[in-house]
Amino acid sequence: MFQGAQAQHSSRRQRWHDFRRTPLWPATVLVFILAASAGLFAGSYTYSMADPTPRSIPTAVVGSYEQARGQAFLNGLEKALNASVKLHAYDGVAAARQAMDDQKVFAIFDVRDDGRTAVLDLSGASGASVAEVLADTAPAVGARTGVRVTVRDLNPLQKGDPRGLAIFYITLAAVVIGFLGAIQLSVHARSLTPLERTLYTLAYALLGGFAIAATVDWLLGALDLPFVESWFILTLTLFTGGMVFTMFNTLVGRWAILPTWGLMVLLGNPSSGGAVSWPLLPSPLGAIGKWPPGASVNAQHTAVYFQGHQHVFPFLVLGGWALLSCTVFWVWRHRHPGGRDPRPAEAEE
Repeated sequence: MFQGAQAQHSSRRQRWHDFRRTPLWPATVLVFILAASAGLFAGSYTYSMADPTPRSIPTAVVGSYEQARGQAFLNGLEKALNASVKLHAYDGVAAARQAMDDQKVFAIFDVRDDGRTAVLDLSGASGASVAEVLADTAPAVGARTGVRVTVRDLNPLQKGDPRGLAIFYITLAAVVIGFLGAIQLSVHARSLTPLERTLYTLAYALLGGFAIAATVDWLLGALDLPFVESWFILTLTLFTGGMVFTMFNTLVGRWAILPTWGLMVLLGNPSSGGAVSWPLLPSPLGAIGKWPPGASVNAQHTAVYFQGHQHVFPFLVLGGWALLSCTVFWVWRHRHPGGRDPRPAEAEE
């Protein structure tokens, strides 16, 4: 009996071993991975975008805000928004507008007439969702505290993009096509050498960035882009996405899509601030959003709406990821699937 049970156990182990050597094993694993990815994909976007709630809105304040009525208005505003308005006092309107152009604040409260009136200067281009929250809340609080509030939008969104989503969409396209292109190179051009693979990634990044910018600006007229700068940002985004996949393909082989998808899509896109401004995102996502692809959204957003106030940080982030990916790929290039001897004739000798 013991020998029979042992033989049966050995038979099961052999069948399991044989099963894992068939195509059915990775296919079975993929079934569960894809199911989990579907839930995570829906969950990540729903968590970040379904119920945007003010958490920390940097706001400038100038004028008679220290008067009793002005204080009552600002206190009422903070209470209405659960203390999520972070007030920063400036010496005058000019300094506050400079801070708005530098994207340090999302709005300016100019309290006048000893607190009896207030002008709320918004920047719809800084974040349509934040501007909408403040524009709805401030007049209602003013009515309760006896302050007449006038709302103005100093930097509105372009007519072809009334909800401010076009930059998010073109960044999403660049991110997804970036790593899908690298996947296709791995499938259909496996024998590329490391240098050839990097150059072809750069080639489709250049052409893809041009195609996205030309379609959105010239063909559809949805955005009036600073074309060369926007093209460069899209190219850098595409190249970074492609090289990130190539890096993971070098490190973990055929499962490289998992960390790439997790970093660039599940985590990166919902936290980018493109669809929902970062002050309305859950706090962890608001911090993560400064990294790719949020860096691409930030650079593109500044290029389109805040020309002359571009920041170097988003380019450092994208360039840093591209450099890291290229370095890892080049150092461990012998581990990357595919490739060929660039000098076959000498190898035969």
